[in-house]
Amino acid sequence: ELYFKNLSKQKQKEVMEKNGNNHKLRVCVATCNRADYSKLAPIMFGIKAEPQFFELDVVVLGSHLIDDYGNTYRMIEQDDFDIHTRLHTIVRGEDEAAMVESVGLALVKLPDVLNRLKPDIMIVHGDRFDALALATSAALMNIRILHIEGGEVSGTIDDSIRHAITKLAHYHVCCTRSAEQHLIAMCEDHDRILLAGCPSYDKLLSAKNKDYMSIIRMWLGEDVKPRDYIVALQHPVTTDIKHSIKMFELTLDALISFNKRTLVLFPNVDAGSKEMVRVMRKKGIEHHPNFRAVKHVPFDQFIQLVAHAGCMIGNSSCGVREVGAFGTPVINLGTRQTGRETGENVLHVRDADTQDKILHALQLQFGKQYPCSKIYGDGNAVPRILKFLKSIDLKEPLQKKFCFPPVKDNISQDIDHILETQSALSVDLGGTNLRVAIVSMKGEIVKKYTQLNPKTYEDRLDLILKMCVEAASEAVNLNCRILGVGISTGGRVNPREGIVLHSTKLIQEWSSVDLRTPISDALHLPVWVDNDGNCAALAERKFGHGKGIENFVTLITGTGIGGGIIHQHELIHGSSFCAAELGHIVVSLDGPECLCGSQGCIEAYASGIALQREAKKLHDEDLLLVEGMSMKKEEVVSAAHLIQAAKLGNRKAESILRTAGTALGLGVVNILHTMNPSLVILSGVLASHYVNAVKDVIHRQALSSVKTVDVVVSNLADPALLGAASLVLDYTTRRIY
Repeated sequence: ELYFKNLSKQKQKEVMEKNGNNHKLRVCVATCNRADYSKLAPIMFGIKAEPQFFELDVVVLGSHLIDDYGNTYRMIEQDDFDIHTRLHTIVRGEDEAAMVESVGLALVKLPDVLNRLKPDIMIVHGDRFDALALATSAALMNIRILHIEGGEVSGTIDDSIRHAITKLAHYHVCCTRSAEQHLIAMCEDHDRILLAGCPSYDKLLSAKNKDYMSIIRMWLGEDVKPRDYIVALQHPVTTDIKHSIKMFELTLDALISFNKRTLVLFPNVDAGSKEMVRVMRKKGIEHHPNFRAVKHVPFDQFIQLVAHAGCMIGNSSCGVREVGAFGTPVINLGTRQTGRETGENVLHVRDADTQDKILHALQLQFGKQYPCSKIYGDGNAVPRILKFLKSIDLKEPLQKKFCFPPVKDNISQDIDHILETQSALSVDLGGTNLRVAIVSMKGEIVKKYTQLNPKTYEDRLDLILKMCVEAASEAVNLNCRILGVGISTGGRVNPREGIVLHSTKLIQEWSSVDLRTPISDALHLPVWVDNDGNCAALAERKFGHGKGIENFVTLITGTGIGGGIIHQHELIHGSSFCAAELGHIVVSLDGPECLCGSQGCIEAYASGIALQREAKKLHDEDLLLVEGMSMKKEEVVSAAHLIQAAKLGNRKAESILRTAGTALGLGVVNILHTMNPSLVILSGVLASHYVNAVKDVIHRQALSSVKTVDVVVSNLADPALLGAASLVLDYTTRRIY
């Protein structure tokens, strides 16, 4: 035993010598309230687990030490951390003057503590007024500051405080790429910025599968079921206290009317919180049978409560940040979180000025389940932060320098100085092949995987998951950060739910299929699904001829005929997700039969299947082959043979292609008269053969007001894959109600 202990000590010594530093880094972590402790605790556990590198001192101040806010310092003790110093810094009053006096009191008390501790570095979190006092004291006492969650944007005075702390801090740990870019734009040194993700996500992403029913029963009652209760957490807005109190009153009225069991957490210590508590008591919330009002819930239990709630409502940053990890619906009220990056699960009610508006938002969101979002982290923040701390050279000059370079575009730098590219996993489900690709923000297909599309649902889903997992693993080696999964598939798709409603005949066992849930659960990534025609239109909007065009139509000419419509920069889905079935526009009442069961559709004339059908007829009558053509005995007749025959002067083949081009052109004319786009993009293998015929029909048949429309052939090699990627890369995450 003694031998192994000595061996372990020797290894630790070697590591420290290798780093050129025999001095343990003395880290002071100061926590002010329950919210910042949830972010700091994972870092504190990580520091405590490596005593060969770090010494940890914990300072507790602010609302942690107030009974009205739950005496939350106890949870720090329960986590087995030694609290070095407790500082009572809150001046009661819960108004603007009390906040200023609290900062002043903290500034008076902190110098003595810091003189005794003499930390090498202080870790400060977030944007609270207590944190500003910490950063100011440390900066004036020549103590290096590591700021967590700088560069983010939100409403209220918190924004100004956060950016002020950024200017005082020497090192920065940010959670999102946008935050990183904001820090660079604020002239912070890029080498001192770590894009790590949110530390709380290290805990969140592994928390959902734990036992939760006992926690739900403890806080909400024995009769409450998962997804059948609400968590409400609302704080005052210090720049508009009167309005925020009125909004809180309307929220409580809406929750009473909605008549669901609700856990209401008391607001934070900001100015206006006392008035909000008065509103709760005036409405009898603490004694109402549908409500449970509490000052504090331990973070481990709070995670389980929001993970299995039917909805969360309020204006806490937790709603727009942490809750996205579980896909729980969130209603974000007012302006307190304006500017925050949010997932698909967040519905914003910016102007929450009526009870009916909040009640309607509850009706829209309650009970839904969204894909889990990893905007704020991937579960590996703490190892990155610890590595970053170890890299700090205390011999470097303390005086921080500001940089004034142009903002770097699409560059992310972690502690290893690895450039990561924001990317999407793109899936294309075709009739023959199943393809998965890693696609960068610029539309570059970094790597592509192709397999035959299985015939059964189970085999197909298993193969999708296997290929996606393989691609996601390879993305790490390729320095690509996967933001989500986009899926392009044939058939009618409900993109809101990620469900294939009805499939084409080319893909068997592919109706009423939920693609989003199993893939999102397996990969812990958000998943978007849409029809292949719509994806082609999205690809053109982001990467092709449609970039910057307000109104355009994409037509895919391949095995079938499909397409997508972009109107006022947005994709049109239709009331039953059947918009842009352009191949089934009827151009003749007595035309050939279509696979859809109708007659005279564009697809019955101009699709690859239709041309193959006509080619077989000619071949059976021995009228297909002309001089310069040959076919092997076992070779299958295809549309390519018809096109080749027409090029070599076969009059009948030319006539068939002319008819097909005319049918497609008439369909385009109908689209022009209905949608009036400024651009028509022909995509697919047959596009170049039809473009002149379509232009000719427009010139002869269209109204003069639409004849000037541009008709072009797509220059994209893989529109389905690129379109599926754009579902991820361009998805609008900020919805406004």
